[in-house]
Amino acid sequence: MNQTEQILHYLKQGNKLTSWEAIHKFRATRLSAIIYNLRKYGYDIIAIMQVGKNGKRYAEYTLIKGSK
Repeated sequence: MNQTEQILHYLKQGNKLTSWEAIHKFRATRLSAIIYNLRKYGYDIIAIMQVGKNGKRYAEYTLIKGSK
């Protein structure tokens, strides 16, 4: 499986994913590009902005159930 397929499978299991997690779990350094392509393929993925303990903002991606 390539990175896109791995990430899609992970999201389909009901998991949420951040860029940091994608780097560590899938060695994917461009999660936003992968999410962009999945959306282009018809998957309904939302990004919820979070704020870390250090005050930095980051996106947490979730696949909407029943999407595609």
